[in-house]
Amino acid sequence: MKFNTSKSDEKIAYALLRAVAGVNLLMHGLSRLLAGPEAFASHLTVQFAHSPLPQSLVRGFGVALPPIEGLIGLLLLIGLKTRWALIAALLLMLVLTFGTALVQDWAITGSQLMYALVFAALLFLRQYNSWSLDGCMNKA
Repeated sequence: MKFNTSKSDEKIAYALLRAVAGVNLLMHGLSRLLAGPEAFASHLTVQFAHSPLPQSLVRGFGVALPPIEGLIGLLLLIGLKTRWALIAALLLMLVLTFGTALVQDWAITGSQLMYALVFAALLFLRQYNSWSLDGCMNKA
């Protein structure tokens, strides 16, 4: 059976997947910011206590991560600077995967691989990113 999908279906699917990924990252960052960046940084410091990473580096990363997640998530949600936001999201997943692999948290590492797959697919299919601020600005 052959399905006849239109370009608008592809654009809708892209917009919704981009928005879901954006909300996910935005809420990761926002919830951590609302709880207090120091709380998350302290949690990471405990989680990485037995890793070879210096505690000051882990704490600094823990403080910086929530606003970075929030900003990337917001950009993806509204579709602004989508290409750069997706590249940043993929680089973030690379860093996060390195860290979780270092402490051998394979369940979270697998989850991060799924995020990376979604971000890579969105980057690959960016030609369908017309329902976005980027799309609106390119039409003008």
